[in-house]
Amino acid sequence: MKDMDMTDMARNIVRYGELKPCKTAFIDAHTPGSDQKENFTIIGGGVSESADQHVHITDKIGFNIGAAGQPPKCRNSLHSHRTAEVFFVLKGRWRFFWGRWGDAGEVTLEEGDIFNIPTGIFRGFENIGDDYGMIMAILGGDDAGGGVIWAPQVIEDAADHGLVLSEQGKLYDSKKGEALPDGVRPMPLLTEDELKAFPEPTTSDVVPNYVARYWDMVALSDRAPAKVIGENGMLRDKPGFEVDFITRGSASEAMHSHDHASVLMPVKGHWRVTWEGGETTLAPGDTMKVPANLPHAAVPSMTGEAGMYHVVATDDPAGATWNG
Repeated sequence: MKDMDMTDMARNIVRYGELKPCKTAFIDAHTPGSDQKENFTIIGGGVSESADQHVHITDKIGFNIGAAGQPPKCRNSLHSHRTAEVFFVLKGRWRFFWGRWGDAGEVTLEEGDIFNIPTGIFRGFENIGDDYGMIMAILGGDDAGGGVIWAPQVIEDAADHGLVLSEQGKLYDSKKGEALPDGVRPMPLLTEDELKAFPEPTTSDVVPNYVARYWDMVALSDRAPAKVIGENGMLRDKPGFEVDFITRGSASEAMHSHDHASVLMPVKGHWRVTWEGGETTLAPGDTMKVPANLPHAAVPSMTGEAGMYHVVATDDPAGATWNG
């Protein structure tokens, strides 16, 4: 691959401070308790139901990168996906909960922790910290699983506050004078029979197989990057991408490349990324897409704590999570 100068690479870097939020991305945007959340689509089309959503990098690389920002006590409503949904905590303290009514199980994640949420279950999350929090997301597939599947009560609550979702997945806001066009039907509620297909795993079913803690990953990546999500990873899965965790001890100045596009996402410290044609420094919350076959290297640029997630697309099809 030809060298890329900083001007060429700039379109592949999204800085945390330049993220553009959407406050009307989903059907619960007016529902009390969820009406202060912000949604970010960083790479790919994302799953927003609103035309207001800004997409920073529209490239299709086999998975999507997004984020959710929420003030304390704000929650994201119960929903499901058909492909992988992985979150890691960038800022704050978060409670993740799941099940038809959100009471089948829950886990609290701290900064740096990662959760490969099983597909096919309803899940939600809440900022239980004392300040604005941010979680970063990886969504499987170029179409992010074909959209969001909402628990029936979420759709019903949203209608009480002026938002209606069409069968095609587009939002209409009565507070803006919008209504479903003639011939367009609202999104149907899942029937009781359909709801039976959504599992209700307990916390003991989920946490050991789908959650990895930051300090465990730090310890396991002291000499080589820790394989967090992968066929032989800490969280065994083949969702169409792999996730590694890199620290100072496992970072290398050696140039390397991948057959598929990859994404660098620092969670702690500052990282100097070099490639054939330029270099830059990434901070926590920054996102950098590295094109396929571009030789590059990433190492901490300052002393102190340093940790970074590295996501690489694979040839595996996007689909339901599995636990080998």
